[in-house]
Amino acid sequence: MYCNGQWITPDGREQMDVINPATEQPCARITLGNARDTERAIRAARAAFPAWSMTDRATRLAALERIVEIYKRRMKDMARAISLEMGSPLTRAYDSQAWAGMAHLEEMVTVLRDFPFEERRDDMLIVHEAVGVTGLITPWNWPMNQIACKVAPALAAGCTIILKPSEVAPLSALLFTEILDEAGLPPGVYNMLNGTGPEVGEAMARSPLVDMVSITGSTRAGAAVARLAADTVKRVHQELGGKSPNIILPDADLEQAVAQGVRKCFSNSGQSCDAPTRMLVPAARMEEALDIARRTAATIRVGDPMDPEVDLGPVVSHLQFDRIQTLIHKGMDEGATLVCGGPGRPDGLTCGYYVRPTIFGHVTSGMAIAQEEVFGPVLVIMAYDNEEHAIQIANDTPYGLAAYIQSGDLSHARHVARYLRAGNVNINGAPWTVAAPFGGYGQSGNGRECSVYGLRDFMEIKAILGYWTAS
Repeated sequence: MYCNGQWITPDGREQMDVINPATEQPCARITLGNARDTERAIRAARAAFPAWSMTDRATRLAALERIVEIYKRRMKDMARAISLEMGSPLTRAYDSQAWAGMAHLEEMVTVLRDFPFEERRDDMLIVHEAVGVTGLITPWNWPMNQIACKVAPALAAGCTIILKPSEVAPLSALLFTEILDEAGLPPGVYNMLNGTGPEVGEAMARSPLVDMVSITGSTRAGAAVARLAADTVKRVHQELGGKSPNIILPDADLEQAVAQGVRKCFSNSGQSCDAPTRMLVPAARMEEALDIARRTAATIRVGDPMDPEVDLGPVVSHLQFDRIQTLIHKGMDEGATLVCGGPGRPDGLTCGYYVRPTIFGHVTSGMAIAQEEVFGPVLVIMAYDNEEHAIQIANDTPYGLAAYIQSGDLSHARHVARYLRAGNVNINGAPWTVAAPFGGYGQSGNGRECSVYGLRDFMEIKAILGYWTAS
């Protein structure tokens, strides 16, 4: 573990293999921290907070700029670590996964340069201050995206940090910690330990010395953290699950819209919380949409992440593979039309947690595959009768992380977007950007990440009355 500016041996003795999902063989071994290790890291962060929270903008900016410089130098190492630990094809691991971490860091440098930490309101001074000691719990599916979009704003705000990365994919976090160590942050400002949610995550959530917990993970895990945090009334920031609709309006180019929707859903082997996993098409064009989707899926190559020609690698673990298989079988049992894919591995792949890209048609809202987050390359296609029906289906979910609209009429798409209960609405495949706030409605969580919106979530607001006039 990394604590108080040093690499140290954890008190915990339990070891865990890190499994390469492409080979099903161990590629590393980590030691899991325990509650005592967590307490040690928390106390280091608490001791460092008074000095770090009072540093000026220039000091924090210089620290972030050093981190960006070192991160860029180690981008190829980061891509290899991510590909090894969670199965992302190497090209994508560099261009998307590792790139996302760099993009968040660079965006925070830009935001920090001009952020108004203080402003005058009448006779008051409104001050934005660090929320305090922060516990950051990050997932395996976008490891550097989620680490950077939490660590960067926490540092910029003046918070101190305890990071618990996913124990399933810890290699990128270890490398990131090497980067921060080289950047020379003051001891205790940034701390990192491996461990499980029930051990390390719960200890952070319960601790009265932690002022905020930010978790990206399942809705179940986010709810557990909130319950544990309630006794100390700490701030809880949650970026959780999703079951995002993709409405293809009647005025869209159906061929283009369906093909784009299939590829977007299957990207990252379907392991993205904002993936457009529910495609909504006009009922009269269902069969046409299924044919386009089938043809598109047939062009997607699944295989060894080291192969530059491969589009999709394996899913992250045996547990995840089994869960996806269960839901595929459930979709078949519930009467959905299996358009392509189905249970088992793709032909020719006998080892590794590879899933056949699967599409179901004629899916209805009552089916499990329309409501549960599969988190694999599984797309469901649903029919709607009219625009109001499409909006009703889109909002018929406890989640509200993202939504997608395809339309040939921009004003029409803008109108529909207003009715969708989601934190992000994407029109016509607009490119993703780290400048956009990211977070959801309902069971998709609370708070927002990315850019200035993420920075604000790591701050308290103080009003100093009578600041400008003498009594």
